[in-house]
Amino acid sequence: MIKTYFKTLWRMFKKHLTRLLSLIFMVLISVGFISGIGTATDKINYSMNDYYKANNVSDFIIKSKSQYGFSEDEINSVKEIFPGADVDTGMSFDLQTDVEAKRSVRYYFLDFDNWNVNKPEIIEGEKTSGIFEVYAECADNVVKGYNVGDEIDLSDLGVPVKVKVSGIIKSPLTFANDGEPSYNNPEDTEIGFTTTGTENLDCLENILFISKDLMPAVGDIYVAVNDRTVFNSYSSAYKTLIENGKRQIEDKFGESAEIITLYENYSFKSLDTYSENIAALGYVLMVAFLMVTALVTLSTMTRLLEEERSQIACLKTLGYSPSGIISKYLLFALIATGVGGTGAYFVGLGIARLLYYVFNYSFSMPPISSHVAMVFYLITFTLIVLATLAATAVSGIKLTGEKPANLLRPKPPKAGKKVILEKIPFVWNKLSFKYKSTVRNVLRYKSRFIMTVFAVAVSTALVMAGLALLDLCLFHDFGSAAIIGVSLVVVIFAGLLTAVVIYTLTNINISERNREIATLMVLGYHDGEVAGYIYREIYINSAVGIIFGYPLSALLIWVVFKVMGMGLLSGVSWFMWLIAPVIVVMFTLLITLILRRKIVKIKMNDSLKAIE
Repeated sequence: MIKTYFKTLWRMFKKHLTRLLSLIFMVLISVGFISGIGTATDKINYSMNDYYKANNVSDFIIKSKSQYGFSEDEINSVKEIFPGADVDTGMSFDLQTDVEAKRSVRYYFLDFDNWNVNKPEIIEGEKTSGIFEVYAECADNVVKGYNVGDEIDLSDLGVPVKVKVSGIIKSPLTFANDGEPSYNNPEDTEIGFTTTGTENLDCLENILFISKDLMPAVGDIYVAVNDRTVFNSYSSAYKTLIENGKRQIEDKFGESAEIITLYENYSFKSLDTYSENIAALGYVLMVAFLMVTALVTLSTMTRLLEEERSQIACLKTLGYSPSGIISKYLLFALIATGVGGTGAYFVGLGIARLLYYVFNYSFSMPPISSHVAMVFYLITFTLIVLATLAATAVSGIKLTGEKPANLLRPKPPKAGKKVILEKIPFVWNKLSFKYKSTVRNVLRYKSRFIMTVFAVAVSTALVMAGLALLDLCLFHDFGSAAIIGVSLVVVIFAGLLTAVVIYTLTNINISERNREIATLMVLGYHDGEVAGYIYREIYINSAVGIIFGYPLSALLIWVVFKVMGMGLLSGVSWFMWLIAPVIVVMFTLLITLILRRKIVKIKMNDSLKAIE
């Protein structure tokens, strides 16, 4: 009996191989895409944490507003506020060099050898001993025409010292490629100690360290708290630490100092914001992808069980229990989702790495973290598996509850009814027989029609959401290269999902109608006429799905823009609303071409003899 059971199991896999592959690809695309978007967010957060800790990034920068800087007692008081923290001191001031271009120079006087906070990376030149002046610039390794090794006389600027450019370094606080306006506002800059501003600085990319002989007053205090575990990409614990620390500093210095935290740092904050936006996008699209995948998977397994009615009847006659019979189909579903889910993990990892690479166009990204990020993957995969197994179990319980004699009888076809168009003689009477037949077939199986229309509508909405994001970046100058990368991934995978959905539903439709198609062949229909008989229904279903996809697209775009905090539905370019249906139509046409061979190769004798 066990041998017979496994024989029927193997035959089922061979018979429904196409359906098995459809399920695998469905899970591969859905889980792979969603986990990829979510993993990209986790990878960014993990990498930020590693970067933050490795460079001992300052949590607080306290800038004096006094020309005399901070006293030794004031510096010690900061160390008392943050016991065990790394506290470094320095002096900086900004010098406006080009008002129209909004470019400025910042000078930092630091003890480089003993510098522990905000550890810089040497880009060019060599580190020398002693105290260095650190210089920020906007051009490529050149500031005001000076190169490494040149001497700069600051006497005319009110600073009685000559300095030599000894190298170029990169600050861990300034890694946004479009500049770092957090600590500088050229319009408010004057010789001496800086006032902090955040607007309108277009570039502040590299930092130079310059040797000097004069140590000015301490104008800056850099504080890195001793607990490096609380950062966690601006966690609630880190937010509490910053709020408490800032309040204590304000109580100590009052209006005599300016406090800058990572929440005011453009590079850190913007990268974190983009990361949060992608995560929010992932959660929204997760719902849409899962709805389509679950719906098509439900349809696939339900119809598979209906086709296996005679097999179920035989197994019941041989004495197999309902649970034993159902387990056969549960195993089929589990293998399909398992294979697809396993492949989806690597697809998601690839997408995450691709998006992380794309982020380098907006940020000088640190090396990608080696931490394993599986939250999105596990959530999506678990939901898909549970939905598939539940649908299979419910359908199996329903069928195994029937008597074998009933299962051996072919399921009676659904009775035909008049359709709404028949009540409009002006339209109905002008239709030829083949079009009347198509319309009746489309509306005869309402559940199949609704399922196909809904799946195509959601797929259209997903494509449109990706195009709306792309439009936001390309034509409205909003967002960045990172968002462009994400939007392209959304469009590609939404298109692939559309193709798999249409292929799966159409393939099932053809399999269920072998006798009907064979009858047409016996009646003398040519291959093109037989294929057109099926294709017309596909095109009508897809067209209706696209129509319903428009309001669904508007809703999805509104939700996406809302959760990401950018963009307006009314701002989406009109031509984007035309591109989405074109993509869906192209995939539909491609699928019909692929399935043409299956239609015309149906064996008339075998199909007409089959019980189904």
